Amino acid sequence: MKINHLTAAEENFMKLFWKLESFYLKDIMEQHPEPKPHQNTVSTYLKILVEKGYITTQKEGRIFKYTVVVPSEEYRKFLLKELSHNFFNDSGKEILEFLFNEKLISQDDLKNYFDLKIEIVPAKIEEPKFEYAEEILNPKKVKKVKAKDKDSKDNKDKDKKKKKKKD
Repeated sequence: MKINHLTAAEENFMKLFWKLESFYLKDIMEQHPEPKPHQNTVSTYLKILVEKGYITTQKEGRIFKYTVVVPSEEYRKFLLKELSHNFFNDSGKEILEFLFNEKLISQDDLKNYFDLKIEIVPAKIEEPKFEYAEEILNPKKVKKVKAKDKDSKDNKDKDKKKKKKKD
């Protein structure tokens, strides 16, 4: 079944129709909130929605009974896919980032939905290490490092001499 776009007015009527599922014209007139539209206006929208395939008609005597064909969930999926395709490059990740950045969804919502123990933390940028600048700015530390290197070199030389004597 191919789903077509609805106008804002058609969507408003469909929201009422989805609640009723199966109904007569008089049911719509009773259920519609104030200000109630004229009966001819409702009949026109019913005709349009039948043509678009959202509802069907069944004649019962002199009146028609209307039944919803496209469930609200299917229409929601259609709208979300259209939105994703037209504005988010078919990327669920981009949609989620947008919702998160606009504060339409929170970390708690995500944790509760996915039941995960995750926390979104901004990435920390490591400060660059300037080894040569450290040597220049802190010469005392550099000398200690050189002394350590010298000691370790002396120890290696002693170990080599001991090995030669044993052989």
